[in-house]
Amino acid sequence: MSLNEAMRQKTGVTPDLAAGRRGEASRPAGQAAEASGAGQATESLAESKQLMEKVCKRENLIRALAQVKRNRGAAGVDGMGVQQLSGYLKEHWPVIRERLLAGQYQPQPVRRVEIPKPGGAGKRKLGIPCVLDRFIQQALLQVLGPIFEPTFSESSFGFRAQRSAHQAVARAQSYIAEGHRWVVDLDLAQFFDRVNHDILMSRVVRQVHDKRVLGLIRRYLQAGVLEHGLVQATVEGTPQGGPLSPLLSNILLTDLDRELERRGHRFVRYADDCNIYVKSERAGQRVKASITRFLGQRLKLQVNEAKSAVAPPWERKFLGFSFTPAEQPKRRIASQALERFKQRVGALTRRNQGRSLGEVIEHLARYLRGWRGYFGFCETPTVLRDLDSWIRHRLRSLVWKQWQRGTRRYSELRARGIHPRLAAQTAGSAHGPWRLAHSQALHQALPTALFIRLGLPRLHVPRPA
Repeated sequence: MSLNEAMRQKTGVTPDLAAGRRGEASRPAGQAAEASGAGQATESLAESKQLMEKVCKRENLIRALAQVKRNRGAAGVDGMGVQQLSGYLKEHWPVIRERLLAGQYQPQPVRRVEIPKPGGAGKRKLGIPCVLDRFIQQALLQVLGPIFEPTFSESSFGFRAQRSAHQAVARAQSYIAEGHRWVVDLDLAQFFDRVNHDILMSRVVRQVHDKRVLGLIRRYLQAGVLEHGLVQATVEGTPQGGPLSPLLSNILLTDLDRELERRGHRFVRYADDCNIYVKSERAGQRVKASITRFLGQRLKLQVNEAKSAVAPPWERKFLGFSFTPAEQPKRRIASQALERFKQRVGALTRRNQGRSLGEVIEHLARYLRGWRGYFGFCETPTVLRDLDSWIRHRLRSLVWKQWQRGTRRYSELRARGIHPRLAAQTAGSAHGPWRLAHSQALHQALPTALFIRLGLPRLHVPRPA
């Protein structure tokens, strides 16, 4: 069985989907940069005008379909789910492909949904494209990403291969350690809703010369939004929720990166979250004012003055982290992130949910593992140890509440080896579950080892000596 056949069986892509030119070998990375001479330059220009053929190539489409399936996600305006996409493509892909290659494909409007912002500060608007458009956008992204990646700044970390939020936080930490102990924390007001289409497309056209691809991108930007049963035209913005939007945001904000580099600033940008590190408050205020003007005049973007500030880095948060004020700063979890964590764990460990301890831990463990994978990057282990203790305290409190009556509480404690006198004293106490969760009896009856055996992950994992 060939590799392509194996991939097709895995993803559900049919031969109809893969129809297109065969036997095309991709050029080695860097070949265009190494090429010299008029003939090679002409070939490169010709290839740049055939991007839609690359988008519709079999291997690219197989990768795109597999990625859309991995991402899952909600249905768009047509109600089609991810699980239905393969069957739809089997029947309709030849016509869709013909429209794409002719530059005539028209995307559907996105479905507008609102989700709470972190901390409950208002709502964030997302635009959910239909699953077919997510598939086509993903195929576009896989072709356009490598074209634009070399043009991006070394200080840009968001939505890029081999780059992460952890790397961005570590870079910020290194600037603080170098003595740049003031940060210009810029918050762009409703960035994804206010992207100017003409300015964005003028940046895209610098690298993309296939008019069909350029037209398709603009049609995605202007596809409209379905909200409250009505389709509204979109004259600005790039909807959050589509695979292509992160790349487009990086393309536009590269202008900001280059301006900061031209001025010699130390900065870190993750999507629309940009921090600039300077050595004094006065310098920070000057930079903030000038960059605010630059963003307004060059990119038609506004800085949210209420959320932006010039301050010591340990008074601000960046990607969920903050820093200690020591000469060699340590990464710590921002207070807002800790508060959101406690709210989420509190909801998962409510005392009245009617689940067994094992069921509660099963649901809790999924959240804790994901949270630890990100915030375990902090360098303040005491905070993680305290959170571990707090979680176990909540679980002991939950179990004590579920035992309900004094007679059952006494028998449960005795069954777990608690001395009769201590069991009777604890079971007959008038104190509430939270206070009794601190008691000697409950710590002995529900020890840490029990929670570990039931699958509760530890947030603080001691490093081997």
